[in-house]
Amino acid sequence: MSEELYSKQSWKGSVITSPLPPTLVSCGSGDSANLLTVAWTGICCTRPPVVYISVRPERFSYGLIKKTGEFVINLPTEPLTRAVDLCGVRSGRDCDKFALAGLEPREASQVSAPIIAQCPVNIECKVREVIALGSHDMFLADVVAVDAAEELIDEKGRLALEKAGLIAYAHGQYFSLGKVLGSFGYSVRKKKRAKRR
Repeated sequence: MSEELYSKQSWKGSVITSPLPPTLVSCGSGDSANLLTVAWTGICCTRPPVVYISVRPERFSYGLIKKTGEFVINLPTEPLTRAVDLCGVRSGRDCDKFALAGLEPREASQVSAPIIAQCPVNIECKVREVIALGSHDMFLADVVAVDAAEELIDEKGRLALEKAGLIAYAHGQYFSLGKVLGSFGYSVRKKKRAKRR
């Protein structure tokens, strides 16, 4: 196994973790429903399932999430890349982002915020804590439901997300996800012996 050794420069502290999942977060409800693009999101815990999103307090959606205590993390696919970008650069104060991006809101099963019909996975969340960090506040939230596209559920009942065409975001650019390099635990898995005939 060859691994390159890099010469390094030391910079002042900054956020550089990359790539990230660019998600469409839906919040509010009814006529006040809105969308915002969030790449600063992730998993905090599996039992109970806890996730987070980090949002600037000046964003229009921040007030909606703070008021309702609910939001949905919608995972977009490659065909939705333009909508993801649009919802990140336009404000819900000025327009209906669902209409502008051509996205269809549908009723969620456990929260008042809508899910996006075109996204294959919708993660319904209820805020458990808001942590003020500086430029962004972190909404720590319990996952109360996951809505998954039936088309991505295989014959074993597994969600085959690798078939969804999800996207990644790194340093201001959007990327499609590439080839499979391995699966969890592949580095220690024993190779199967060929069967004798």
